[in-house]
Amino acid sequence: MLSIRRSNERGRFKNDWLDARPRFSFAEYYDPEQMGVSVLRVLNEDVIGPGGGFPNHPHNNMEIISYVLQGALEHKDSMGNGSTIRAGDVQRLSAGTGIIHSEFNPSATNKTRLLQIWLLPNRQNVEPSYEQKFFSAKEKQGRLALLVSEDGRNESIKANVDALIYGTLLGKEQVVIYTLSADRVAYLQVAMGSVEVNGNVLNVGDSVTIYAEAMIELIGSDNAEVLLFDLPLNKQTDRDND
Repeated sequence: MLSIRRSNERGRFKNDWLDARPRFSFAEYYDPEQMGVSVLRVLNEDVIGPGGGFPNHPHNNMEIISYVLQGALEHKDSMGNGSTIRAGDVQRLSAGTGIIHSEFNPSATNKTRLLQIWLLPNRQNVEPSYEQKFFSAKEKQGRLALLVSEDGRNESIKANVDALIYGTLLGKEQVVIYTLSADRVAYLQVAMGSVEVNGNVLNVGDSVTIYAEAMIELIGSDNAEVLLFDLPLNKQTDRDND
């Protein structure tokens, strides 16, 4: 079963430096029918204008993934980490017992576009931690590259969550196939371009949740960039935003 949600069905928040498109209920956008999929609680597409960003703010007991698509994001946190992540970088922040961080677009001229992803952790009140890794286009082209996993397998980023996150780049008619276990649910987000998923065309900003489908076939249509989440079934999805 496929449940498709189109780009224009997402929420939206816009001010002088931020254009945010939350997929699930978040901040000013509230929809009780859109509280997440399994342990995936937040997926926001954020476009941050030059010099804009989020000043110091707290989080706790959440696994936060930043996936940069365009430009750069400058990160600083209360653990002493300071870094700039760029297109191709994936950043994982385990908030655990509590952290404070800030995120800014360091450019005075260019926009930053990224996906902000929050997942419910499988353990509460762990010691906060941070990891960042670059995944090249070559690693993702025409294949599903494992970006994040619970155990750090295949040189992926290790996270405190029962989830696998894959990234792929697909040119026209390139095909990848993913086998989904019966006790798992898949969620796909089209970050760029367009792709055909089990016979359905999805464009940039579209997403699909997939239950009870043993095989997921992705066919590139127009230079697609896609994230695929492999998640457990029957997990609590509603909780307060941190």
